[in-house]
Amino acid sequence: MDAEAERERFAAFLLRMRGSGLDRRELVAAVEATPRAGFVPAQWQADAWGERSLPIECGQAIEGLDLQMRILAALDLQPECRVLEIGTGSGFTAAVMARLVARVLTLDRFATLAGQATQRHEALGISNVIARQADGAQGLPAEGPFDRIVAWAAYETLPRGFADQLSSGGIMIAAIGPGEGVQVIEKLTKVGSRFEREQVAEVRFQPMTAGTAQAL
Repeated sequence: MDAEAERERFAAFLLRMRGSGLDRRELVAAVEATPRAGFVPAQWQADAWGERSLPIECGQAIEGLDLQMRILAALDLQPECRVLEIGTGSGFTAAVMARLVARVLTLDRFATLAGQATQRHEALGISNVIARQADGAQGLPAEGPFDRIVAWAAYETLPRGFADQLSSGGIMIAAIGPGEGVQVIEKLTKVGSRFEREQVAEVRFQPMTAGTAQAL
């Protein structure tokens, strides 16, 4: 991609972030340090800095950058955080988070996506991310607690079981609602054994799918 065009698209992204009040310095710096065009197929690279989702391998999609930033901002990532991501996709959000936190464990049901993400992270010298093929629909109870959890697919109902996988005061971001309709992304903050809930955005995510893909 032409370098000048790339700078212009990034500048347009910054203007959108400032307009929506999401121009957090550390988060923007982490995004700028992560070459987004390298995380989307070649034919979509001109749209990499845009607001719409783009197709990637295995019939999946990378969400639009504006929505990704809104979700990552709501996570309130801190340097000491241990993060669980459910839905690796291209690996872009894991790469961004890795620049802001201590460790990221990212899961995808497709081995192809987990493997490609690992290659991209290694090429960028990012060493505090583990991308793994796994069924993350119910999280990873044996490896918690985590300080932050983010899921890029929708749960039909409030995923209450994740409260046990979060540290005290930990945050989970998840879309909740019907698989074929509009869902609400909620910020779930663990207080005692329950969640405090805050609405972040309305989306149409794919429903959470249990199990791992056998062929891809």
